[in-house]
Amino acid sequence: MVGDDVDTPVRVQVWSDVACPWCFVGKRRFEAAVARFDGQVEVEYRSFELSPETPVDFDGSSVDFLVRHKRMPPEQVRSMLADMTRVAADEGLAFDFDTVRHTNTRRAHELLHLASRAGLQVAMKERLLAAYFEEGRHVGRIDDLADLAAEVGLDRDDVVAALTSGRHAADVTADIEQAHEYGISGVPFHVVDGRFAVSGAQSPETFLAVLQRARDEVPA
Repeated sequence: MVGDDVDTPVRVQVWSDVACPWCFVGKRRFEAAVARFDGQVEVEYRSFELSPETPVDFDGSSVDFLVRHKRMPPEQVRSMLADMTRVAADEGLAFDFDTVRHTNTRRAHELLHLASRAGLQVAMKERLLAAYFEEGRHVGRIDDLADLAAEVGLDRDDVVAALTSGRHAADVTADIEQAHEYGISGVPFHVVDGRFAVSGAQSPETFLAVLQRARDEVPA
């Protein structure tokens, strides 16, 4: 059955992590697809922690972190980061791994759930990714997250209260459990209209094709 109601939005759930460079690249590629898509798209970001064991204040550089986390030789890590920086630049992103402050992203995910309730989740996600990869900002401590949240229009005092109390901790856990049920082991991971899955930071053309299929192939 072919649908003809372009006013009905295609809903996309995106499992991703703030500390995931491919998630930022994938966001740009997905946005490029949406810009070419003849229809509406609603995006919801879902939580996924790539390194839940990371401390809030990691003492070391990006090279130090990846050497420990991936157990790769330092020179290989430096080459990988340089390649990632070039890939990001192709999408208009200015990654600066020399200033990245590795941290636990659990509270950042709680903040994204809070932002969702205010209709500001997409803006908050963008702000967190830019702060982390391009600006050397800390995205693991409550006060730093509250400052970033205020920049996109959230009430700073409410953010501090929510993160201090763990108001949305259960929401983050639920997202992660759902990811495990889906068999998601890496991000970004897009679930389109609850029917189609796209793993990885695919090309705009791939994302566009899936959006069009979701719009046109209406379930009977």
